[in-house]
Amino acid sequence: MTRLLLWWLGRMPIGWLQLVSNKLRFFAAGTGVAFACILVFVQLGMMGSFSEATRSAYRILNADVMISASDCNGLTDGSNVARRRMYQALAVPGVREAIPIFVGKTFWLQADGTRLELTVVGFDSTRHSFVGPVLEQISVLPLSNHVLMDERSRGLRPGQLANVSANSPLWIEANHQQLAVAGTFSLGAGFAGDGFMIVSDQTFLRLFPARSSAAPNHILLNVESGSDPEDVAARIAAKLAAEAVLVRSFSQAIEQDVTYQTTRRPVGLIFGFGVAIGTLVGLVIVYQILSTDVADHLSEYATFKAMGYKASFFRSVVMEEAVILAVVGFLPAVVATLGIYSVMAKATGLPIAMTWERAILVLFGTVLSCSLSGIFAMRKLTHADPADLF
Repeated sequence: MTRLLLWWLGRMPIGWLQLVSNKLRFFAAGTGVAFACILVFVQLGMMGSFSEATRSAYRILNADVMISASDCNGLTDGSNVARRRMYQALAVPGVREAIPIFVGKTFWLQADGTRLELTVVGFDSTRHSFVGPVLEQISVLPLSNHVLMDERSRGLRPGQLANVSANSPLWIEANHQQLAVAGTFSLGAGFAGDGFMIVSDQTFLRLFPARSSAAPNHILLNVESGSDPEDVAARIAAKLAAEAVLVRSFSQAIEQDVTYQTTRRPVGLIFGFGVAIGTLVGLVIVYQILSTDVADHLSEYATFKAMGYKASFFRSVVMEEAVILAVVGFLPAVVATLGIYSVMAKATGLPIAMTWERAILVLFGTVLSCSLSGIFAMRKLTHADPADLF
């Protein structure tokens, strides 16, 4: 390692030699940086899973434009919208087809006493152009009270839905209705519930008798070939300007939902504060380590300064230590985080996984935090007279 740093730096790696001269303190320093990295990784992983779970819900559907109530912030909240808005939107040039979407919540009490909270999405299952990529068994839904269930729902036993089919359904009871789970899809649990259940619009209205077909949660539209969804959405919004509706392209609706969930909902804010706290912990740990190291070697630094070495030399030494600590702490943190992510994903059913972008972001942030700590730690050194340092 010394030879590698000698070749890379073009000088004796004084920072590295100072760190390894006290192996116990070096180990403690690396462990402290690793702890801060793991804390940031876990918070970023939870925030990432929060965003991914929000986006995943939209994979059930396929559309170009979405019409929702004006108080809507996501797929599962907001008031209902009048069905007649669909017919008004169909009169706008560029709109090819439209469909109402119904969303509700129900509970499935399993035989072992566990209760699953399921988000139910209902729509006309014969309109295949609105079916998302995850729903490959949509053909069973026109059958009365037949449903598709997310096989990755939190609370299901492994393989519990492995053999269900239209000929061999799993019968369950929800909202006083007997439902036949005749197929599955793979989506995953979210923060708003344990999983999703997809039904036809007719099954939905039987499952929720208080709901009316005249008041869906959202209206989805597909535009003519060659039309821009955002332009069509703007024309629809202008036509419905006097109504209490929100008209957006489908992609805009997804991103606005993610933004709302991560910046305005308590859970998203908590994860954001967790990232900030983890970064602050890392800054404090590295600052304490580097400031102690600088204090322990003041006499050596004073000798170099008396010999005419400039402040840039001392900055390079301290920055060398900071970068080494960042890398030494980061590498074991990545390994530990992969194990933590695996355990958390299995326990919660959430889509928690390491990404290259996140790893690079944390590495860059760790190096930057350690560098800032190094700059603060060397303030006394750069401004002091050599005689005062002995």
